[in-house]
Amino acid sequence: MELALEQARKAFEANEVPIGAVIVVDDQVVAAGHNSIEADTDATSHAEIKIIKESSNKLNRWRLSDATIYVTVEPCTMCLGAIKQARIQNIVFGCYDQKFGALGSLYDLRTAKMKVVSEVLATESRELLQSFFKRLR
Repeated sequence: MELALEQARKAFEANEVPIGAVIVVDDQVVAAGHNSIEADTDATSHAEIKIIKESSNKLNRWRLSDATIYVTVEPCTMCLGAIKQARIQNIVFGCYDQKFGALGSLYDLRTAKMKVVSEVLATESRELLQSFFKRLR
């Protein structure tokens, strides 16, 4: 989760919404990234989507059922859909997202097979988001 938070800080410095994510398989980091919506001018350039693509390319497979995804903020419906499509069952996230969250905040779209751990480094993740939006205003 610390690596995901490092990625979120990189997003913050790049004037992107500071969300970072990491995918781990067999205790090895396969991919790490952060939001790049502004830089890519692409609403789908969420950290989770980017690292799922990267992991699939590196591992040469789209099924990531043995992976764990760590993300600093509760995934939105789009990202949770991609996580489900990639068959990722283990999700660890930082703070809840009352506006877009799909694992308990706005929606709860988890499946019975999913193992979800929430509020890991939640304070740090939340403070980074708050600092970012305060800076915008």
